Amino acid sequence: MNIRFAHISKIYGAQKALDEINFSIDSGEIIGLLGPNGAGKSTLIKILIGLLNSDQGQLFKNNELLNAQSLEHKSQIGYLPENNPLPDELYVKEYLAHTAALYALKSFDVQSLIERTGLTSAAHKKIAVLSKGYKQRLGLAAAIIHEPKLLVLDEPMTGLDPNQIQEIRALIKSLSPQTTILLSTHILQDISAICDRIIVLNRGKLVQDLALKDLEGTKDPAALEALFAQWTT
Repeated sequence: MNIRFAHISKIYGAQKALDEINFSIDSGEIIGLLGPNGAGKSTLIKILIGLLNSDQGQLFKNNELLNAQSLEHKSQIGYLPENNPLPDELYVKEYLAHTAALYALKSFDVQSLIERTGLTSAAHKKIAVLSKGYKQRLGLAAAIIHEPKLLVLDEPMTGLDPNQIQEIRALIKSLSPQTTILLSTHILQDISAICDRIIVLNRGKLVQDLALKDLEGTKDPAALEALFAQWTT
């Protein structure tokens, strides 16, 4: 799935949350979305997944005008929000079964999905007793249950321990090239570990659109932090 943002702007009162945003996401890419708090990342994500309308500009999918509000578009998206809302009263397998029903999946391999996302030891537990890390895994499992063409992840590593982070990074990388992935994160190590490109927003404007291979020292977190500070101050 190819997505193009063409002159996208969003205005709240006197504030421009997004100001003439132009960039494309190509099929199979893993894009890192960076920016300080208030840069416009959440607004951009909400416009992409159809939760908000832009005030100016258009979205295109595969070179055709995109109606992000359409069920057809939303059915092709997997989304893991930063504050992952889950029903505490359900069991893990029960929640995944309900999610599969929402997507009208006639059959799906729940055990394979549980194993891929590292939920085996929690499969028969209630969501209420899960740790933050396991809740993140469950949210990711629900986001990829229908094999989406576009996966949007907002701070997916929150609450994970170092071993879990490595496992989730490997899972995210394994989804490409079948899935186009937009990853919003403040953890620069995630960017250097799994992303092909970075999009940097600051005060509603796009300030950088770069391939990771074109940046030197991307494996050094300190170097990335210095670049981030340079771009956003």
